[in-house]
Amino acid sequence: MNLTQKIIKEHLIKGTLEPGSPIEIKMDQTLTQDATGTMAYMQLEAMGIKRVKTEISVSYVDHNTLQNGYMNADDHAYLQSVAAKYGVYFSRPGNGICHQVHLERFAKPSKTLIGSDSHTPTSGAMGCLAIGAGGLDVAKAMAGIGYRLTMPKIVQVNLHGKLSHGVSSKDIILELLKRLSVKGGVSKVFEYTGEGVKGLSVYQRATITNMGAELGATTSIFPSDEITLAFLKQQNREEDYIELKADEDATYDEYIDIDLSSLRPMAACPDSPDAIKNISELKGIKIDQVAIGSCTNSGYEDLMKAATILKGKTIAPNVSLVVSPGSRQVMMKLIQNGALATFIQAGARILECACGPCIGMGQSPKSDGISLRTFNRNFYGRSGTLSAGIYLVSPEVAAASAIEGKFVDPTELDYDDTFEKEPVYIDDSMIIAPVENTDDIEIIRGPNIKPLPINDRMDQIIDKKVIVKLPNNITTDHIAPAGAEVLPYRSNIEKLSTFVFKNNKPHFAEICKENHGGIIVAGENYGQGSSREHAALAPMYLQIKAVIAKSFARIHLANLINFGILPLVFKDKEDYDFIDEMDELMIEDTSKLYETNKIKVYDKTKDKYFTALTSLSNEDVDILMAGGALNYIKDQQ
Repeated sequence: MNLTQKIIKEHLIKGTLEPGSPIEIKMDQTLTQDATGTMAYMQLEAMGIKRVKTEISVSYVDHNTLQNGYMNADDHAYLQSVAAKYGVYFSRPGNGICHQVHLERFAKPSKTLIGSDSHTPTSGAMGCLAIGAGGLDVAKAMAGIGYRLTMPKIVQVNLHGKLSHGVSSKDIILELLKRLSVKGGVSKVFEYTGEGVKGLSVYQRATITNMGAELGATTSIFPSDEITLAFLKQQNREEDYIELKADEDATYDEYIDIDLSSLRPMAACPDSPDAIKNISELKGIKIDQVAIGSCTNSGYEDLMKAATILKGKTIAPNVSLVVSPGSRQVMMKLIQNGALATFIQAGARILECACGPCIGMGQSPKSDGISLRTFNRNFYGRSGTLSAGIYLVSPEVAAASAIEGKFVDPTELDYDDTFEKEPVYIDDSMIIAPVENTDDIEIIRGPNIKPLPINDRMDQIIDKKVIVKLPNNITTDHIAPAGAEVLPYRSNIEKLSTFVFKNNKPHFAEICKENHGGIIVAGENYGQGSSREHAALAPMYLQIKAVIAKSFARIHLANLINFGILPLVFKDKEDYDFIDEMDELMIEDTSKLYETNKIKVYDKTKDKYFTALTSLSNEDVDILMAGGALNYIKDQQ
């Protein structure tokens, strides 16, 4: 068996390990973050349990830490009190980014982890089967309900050779994105093997597993080996180590080979993580901003590589450089060894240990600006500046380019890429552990915490207008934007719904209200990107009843089902072409979903029928008919 199969087999509740078959697995751990966590815990409350049933559940505050008004502080107070009430660890604002802190303090080899953030697979760096999902699926896991998914194909990524000077583990995942695209990993797990794995630290592995989400992968995973053990020793967690690897004769569904010595520094160009070019093709292009950090590249080694290049240098006059360490632990280590002073002396501005610019919380580039970021996403508008060009690069490229004020290939620089041994620093005082007796704990609800909207049962006939027609690769950032303007309303769906498709279809919410809801039509890979269930929840609130697309991203597909929005796929993709916005479509009998995976849709405006497909199980149909998972769970009680 391969490593992925071993972990799934140990946690299997229902189903078989046959790729494409429905399975259900037990989740050992959960994580949430504040942009998605408020809804997840409101959903947990609605399930009526008294305490979480997982081994460990952790609530992090890392996405929206700006206190611009009472809304964020209200949400943080709610999250802390509800964590205390239900037996959840609470990582306070400033303690760090969920994926970095979870890797440091909680993730364990052989365990399963589900998180309400698409980059939860970061913990796959130490042999943990970590999967991103919508908040409702995480709430269900905390309530002891298994996670349902399709058994993925397992892709063996064989690494051999050694990374050259100036080349980063970021370039390994960019190489995969170059080969496979942002939809090349859908319904797949990427399992890394080979001699090249032994030369990658847990930090380097985490960069790869983190950004595997951009492939659309279910997750990515590395073996648990002596490298994992060294990392856990550094964290005083040696007792959590077990050796974990694939059998010698393990088989895989697909195979990819990467010669690490052949890789060169790369960048993902605007506006997609798979728009890859070598830095040698971009050399000399003037830049305006550099941001080093995010859950992809904010570990100790990432920042030390940047500090090594910046030491004794000053950034170019035309460049703004910001640095955000991934955790308070990393920040303290940089203080202890002097690297933080190196950043400041070079002209960097130090941000708090949070997601910050990656989620659009501050540091938006200037109009038409060029920003180099060590982040994982460069979707249109995500930075907060629609006209900016956002490039995703390694810490080495970012630091070298900040000095020159233009794209620089670090392989051409003569610098010492070694640095001080990582000091030991552990302080969990900003993590509040759960207590046994929670009877007297009251949950704090400020005025920004609005009641959870509940969907109606699905009608037998859906007869609605096409409110918006969208192209390929629409992201959750398009559907439910992030950023400082929107995120404060993550617990207020009525207000948040007014921002849906604000950069694609102005007045989308008003048009929905005028037409009593509607249908969305889209191209390939609809809903890629973040796990934020607001991209399904807010359209549900606006009475969107169905989405018909050429294909769906995995997490968003599950979120649509969870909130009672019917997901359909064009049988003939050419049928997408004849549909126009405001066409009236009729799905004549939704009850037939129990009998067939094909359903007829009638375009009343064009007087034309077309066929749509589903991949729904009977339980999925039950959930849809109930109007979503919360209604379905209540029906079962």
